Amino acid sequence: MSKTQKNKTAQKQSTKSNASLLEQQNDLSAKVAGSEKFIKQNQMLLGAGLGIIVLVIIGIFGYRYWMDKQENTAQEEVFAAVYFLENDSLNLALNGNDSYPGFKEIAEDYPSTKAGNLAKFYSGLILLKQEKYQESIKQLEQFSSSDLILQARAYTLIGDNYMELEKYGQAADFYQKAANYKPNEQFTPQYLIKLGLALEKQEKYTEAITAYDKIINEFYQANTEVTDAKKYKARLEALVTK
Repeated sequence: MSKTQKNKTAQKQSTKSNASLLEQQNDLSAKVAGSEKFIKQNQMLLGAGLGIIVLVIIGIFGYRYWMDKQENTAQEEVFAAVYFLENDSLNLALNGNDSYPGFKEIAEDYPSTKAGNLAKFYSGLILLKQEKYQESIKQLEQFSSSDLILQARAYTLIGDNYMELEKYGQAADFYQKAANYKPNEQFTPQYLIKLGLALEKQEKYTEAITAYDKIINEFYQANTEVTDAKKYKARLEALVTK
């Protein structure tokens, strides 16, 4: 190829490149112009949308601040009720007095706080001791926790209420829930003993023996419960074989 031909080819490629670049610039200008037109036409809508976002952000932070304040207040009020409970002043712990609210009021006033949730547990515990079984069940069923001890304990207290009401099937259901909740050497054997006794009340002796066997075979370090389980199992086996 001659030098002249090479120059012509280079000029053609340069022209194509410039044309392509010009097309891209024109396309970009059109897009920018379109965006500006869209913004002008929808200025009020965009402003409203931004306003909503700002309001949502303010609302989130405002709610968090309010919840923190609620939690702190509820925690302060719980201290007095716990003090009354520890001193066996059950009525004061539950209902409070002119100076301090009790667990029942705290649970009603601060239902979404941790302290309010805990107040439901204590209310249920006290009501059980006061033989107000249906009220106790209502409070305890509203309580919810991921704690290893408290949630299983709440299930057990509900079971105790049903045992007092002689509703043994429902009692067994809650004792089973307690036994199934994060099983551990320290507390699960106690729940299984209660389960076995509730099943005995229904004359479900085979199922009761299964509950006692679970203690003997899986929780053999729980000396007291293992001893009781062996004794109850032997009694039932003698009863079944008659």
